Amino acid sequence: MGRILDEKKMENNERTPLIATVIFVQPRQRYQHNTIRRFFTIAATCCLIVAVVLFLLPLSFIPRHHRHWHHDKHHGESSAITYEELQQILLDTPKAEKAREWSKYYTSGPHVAGTNLSQVTWTQERWQEFGIESEVVAYDVYLNYPRGHRLALYEKTKGKDSKVEELKIKFEASLEEDILEEDETTVLLNVSLEGKIAIARYGGIFRGLKIKRAQELGMVGTILFSDPGDDGSNTEENGAIAYPDGPARNPSSVQRGSAQFLSVAPGDPTTIGYPSKPGVPRQPVDGKIPSIPSLPISYVDALPILKSLNGIGPAPKDLNKWWDRNLGLAYKGVEYNIGPSPDILVLNLVNDVEYVTTPIWNLIGVINGTLSDEVIVIGNHHDAWIVGGAGDPNSGSAALNEVVRSFGVAVSKGWKPLRTIVFASWDGEEYGLVGSTEWVEEYLPWLNNANVAYINCDVGTSGPKFSASASPLHNKALGEILSLVQSPNQTIPGQTVGDLWNGLISTMGSGSDFTAFQDYAGIPSIDLGFGPDVNHEGGEKAVFHYHSNYDSFYWMDIYGDPGFHYHEAMSKIWALYTAKMVESPVISFNATDYANALQGYISKTEAKLDSIMIGSSTEEQDEEARFRPTSIATKGDINTLKLSFKGLHNRATALKDAAIRHDSTAAVLAEQVGQDIPWWKIVSKVKLYNQIRTVNEKYKYFERKFLY
Repeated sequence: MGRILDEKKMENNERTPLIATVIFVQPRQRYQHNTIRRFFTIAATCCLIVAVVLFLLPLSFIPRHHRHWHHDKHHGESSAITYEELQQILLDTPKAEKAREWSKYYTSGPHVAGTNLSQVTWTQERWQEFGIESEVVAYDVYLNYPRGHRLALYEKTKGKDSKVEELKIKFEASLEEDILEEDETTVLLNVSLEGKIAIARYGGIFRGLKIKRAQELGMVGTILFSDPGDDGSNTEENGAIAYPDGPARNPSSVQRGSAQFLSVAPGDPTTIGYPSKPGVPRQPVDGKIPSIPSLPISYVDALPILKSLNGIGPAPKDLNKWWDRNLGLAYKGVEYNIGPSPDILVLNLVNDVEYVTTPIWNLIGVINGTLSDEVIVIGNHHDAWIVGGAGDPNSGSAALNEVVRSFGVAVSKGWKPLRTIVFASWDGEEYGLVGSTEWVEEYLPWLNNANVAYINCDVGTSGPKFSASASPLHNKALGEILSLVQSPNQTIPGQTVGDLWNGLISTMGSGSDFTAFQDYAGIPSIDLGFGPDVNHEGGEKAVFHYHSNYDSFYWMDIYGDPGFHYHEAMSKIWALYTAKMVESPVISFNATDYANALQGYISKTEAKLDSIMIGSSTEEQDEEARFRPTSIATKGDINTLKLSFKGLHNRATALKDAAIRHDSTAAVLAEQVGQDIPWWKIVSKVKLYNQIRTVNEKYKYFERKFLY
C-alpha cells in the first residue's frame, strides 16, 4: 500500500532494533483528474437523459387528431382511436331511451341537498359500470330545512265592545300546490316602506337580491310569486289550457329557491374562502343571507293580496316601463298598484326554519390524460327542491350520465385523452352553489395551475330552444360543435342545432355551478342547455314550471321533451364540446372574441351613461345595461366618469391588437400540427411542442388576469 524510504541505505549494528521501523507515505495518485472526470460523466449522462425525455415528450403529447405524428398507426396491441373516430362514438352512443331511464330514476323521490346520499351512491355505481372511476367528496355545510310556514291576510274589525279591535281572517294562502291525478309527483314617490311586507314578482334580477333590497329599505318580510305575464304567449288569458291538461302554467305552481346573497357570498356562508370540512372555524352569516323572512307563493295565492291593493298608491302607468308591462293578472282584476295597504289590513307571514350544519356529497369522476397540468372539468348538480326536478337539474343529470357513458365507450376502445377530464355531480347547488363552491375552494391551487375550462349543464332540457352563456373565449368553438349535431326538429331534413340557433351567447353572471369557476377562480366557463321558447307563436310549447312540483317526469314526458330527443341532443353537444376542449393540441379558445365583447360592454355602458346625461334612453339600452338600485353611496361625478371611458377604449383597443396577434399565432401552430412532419425531424417537433405550450399557457391564464 506504500513505498519504503531508503530501505537499502540502512545499516545493521548493535543499535539496530530487532523490529525495524519502516516509514510509509501515501502513494501519489496516478490520475489526479478522476474526480473532475467523474463529475463531467455524471453531468453528461443527466443531460442526455433530459434531452431524450424532452425529445420523446412531444410524441406522447401529440393528440389523436393526427395519427401521422406517431411512428405507426397502432402501437402493438393498442387500439388508439383518432379524433374523428372519437367524435363518431360521442355521436352514436347517447340514446334518448337511456336519458329517459336516468330521468325516471332521478325524479322518483326527494333529493334535497343533504338528504340524497343514496342517489349519489347509485350514480357512482352507474359510472363504475361505464368504466369511469369516481369518489364521493363530502362537506359539512350550513343549510336550513322548513318546520312550518303561514301567510294570512287579516282585516281589523270592531267587536261588540267598540273600543276593542279584532282581527278577522280575510284570506289565508294554502302555500301548497294542487295535487294532480295525472301527475303523481305533484323609497319611490314618497311611499313609506319601512316596517312593511313586500310582495314582488319573479323576474329581472335574482330573487335573493329582491329580498336583500327589501331588507335594506327597512321592510320586515317578502313574498314572491310567478306572474303568468312572463310566460309569453302560452297563458290562460290567451286561450291556452293550464297544466296538466295543456301547456299553460298551473295557477297553483310555486317557484321555490334560495334567498342567499349569491353575488356577495356563494357557497357555505359560514366558510367564505375555505372549504367546509369538519372542525373548521365558522363565520357569522350576517350580510350573507337575509335577516327577514320570505315565502314563495303561487299566483292564485297572490291574487287576494294584490287585489287588496287595487286603487291604493301609484299605478304602473305612474312609474316606468318596467312596472307597466307583462301584467299577466290584469285580466283577473289586479290593477298592480304598489300600495301600501290601508291600516285595516294586516299580513301575517310565518316562515319557521331550522338551521343545521350537515353533510352534502359531491361525486367526482376522472379520466387521466397525457397532460397532467391541463384539465377540463364538466359538471351538473343533482339536488332539487322537490321530488321531481325533471328539468332542473335532472335533465342535465341524465345528459351527464350519457356523456360519461360515451367517454367510457371510448376508453374501452383504447382512447386516452390529451387533457385530463373531471366529471362532477354537485350537491347543494339550490341552496347557494354550495357543493361546487366548496370543491373549488378546496382545490383552488391545483385548479389555478391546471384547469383550462369548466363546462356546465344545469337545466339540460326544458324546451326546444338552444341557449348558452359563456366567457367569450368559448364563442368560436361552440358554433363549430353545434353544426355537428342534428336537431330533433327536422321540419327541414338534415338541419342541425346550429342551423336553428340564433347565435346569441349571453354573459355568465351567476346562478349555477359555474360561478365559483368563472367569478372566483377565473376559469373560462360555459353553460349549455335547451329551454322554452316563450316567444313561440302557436301555443304548443309548454311553460316550464321552474322549481315547482310540476317540474316532474310526467311534465317532461308529455310536454317538456316527449321522446327525450332533446336530452339526447344535449348529451351529444356536451360530449363533443368536451372532446374539442380535451383533444385540440392548441386550446380551442379565441381571445379576439373576448376583446370584441369587452369593447362592446364598454360601449354599451358609455351609451347608457350618455342617455342618463341627456335624460333619455332606448329600451334596448335599458335592457342591456340596467342600473341596479344600491344602498352604497356613489363617489365622484358623472363627468369624471365620462372622461375615464377614453382610457378604457384605448386599453381595450390595445388588448384587441394583442389578441389578434395571439390568435393568429395559435392558428398557424394548429395548422402545423396537421402537417406531415417526418419522424426524423424530432427537433422541429420539439420546437412546435414548446410553441404550443406557450400559446396554451396564455390562453389558460387569460381569464385569470381579470380577477380583482
